[in-house]
Amino acid sequence: MDYNEKLRMLREDREPKTTQQDIADLLCTTQQYYSEYENGNRKLPIEHLAALCKFYGVSADYILGLPENLKYPKR
Repeated sequence: MDYNEKLRMLREDREPKTTQQDIADLLCTTQQYYSEYENGNRKLPIEHLAALCKFYGVSADYILGLPENLKYPKR
């Protein structure tokens, strides 16, 4: 599943119901601009990804569809 599909799923599954305009307002952008993220016509900037992770309470890995068992570098 691509991240654009994941964004749509997160928004549509949220209670109370959340519109594209609600998310656009959160990101300080327009509904049209946000719609292009969900439709895969525009790349999602990192600052919007971070805001959406906080809003939905999920990790960037989840939105991006990365596997849970990735090895992260140790410091």
